[in-house]
Amino acid sequence: MDFDKLQKEVMQNKKEKGFDTTNICQEFCLLYGEVGEAFDAYSKKKEDLGAELADIAIYLLGISEMLGFSLQDEIVKKMAINKARQYKEINGILLKVEESEEN
Repeated sequence: MDFDKLQKEVMQNKKEKGFDTTNICQEFCLLYGEVGEAFDAYSKKKEDLGAELADIAIYLLGISEMLGFSLQDEIVKKMAINKARQYKEINGILLKVEESEEN
C-alpha cells in the first residue's frame, strides 16, 4: 500500500466534494470525533468498527497531505524509534526509559 498515493487521493476527494482543505484545527477536531466513534463502536461491539478505524486513517492521511509531509515516512521513522526504545515495568505498566536513564 502506498500511503503517499492514498494521501493525494484523500485530498482530491475532499476537493471534489467541496470540503475545506485548509482548516487544520477543524480537521483535528473531526479526527477526534472519529476516534470517539471508533471507541463507541468497539465498546458496544458494533459491526462498523472497521469502517470507523478507516475514517481515522483517512483523516490522518488528509491532515498529513494538508501539512505537506508523508505519513508513510513518518510511520517508518517512528517505528524504528519505537523498536529501539527501552521500557521498564512500574506497578504493572510498561513505561519508556528516558535516554538519560539508559546511559
